[in-house]
Amino acid sequence: MFIASEEFVSAAVAQSVSLGFPTVARVYTPHPVQDRTDDEMRAYADLVFDRVVAEVTATEVTAANPGATGTPD
Repeated sequence: MFIASEEFVSAAVAQSVSLGFPTVARVYTPHPVQDRTDDEMRAYADLVFDRVVAEVTATEVTAANPGATGTPD
């Protein structure tokens, strides 16, 4: 699984496909991350933390993940 900011969804999908992992889990943080304060970065991490933990501890492979975001559903 990997994490990228929402700005790079299409690039993340393209890279995972080109590396032979089209169904890899992807979690997206809010964008931008450059020039964010430490507190803002912690807030971004808090938004996606549960999804990251869920993906790295999953015991079952599922269909392609179009990308979970830190944005509330």
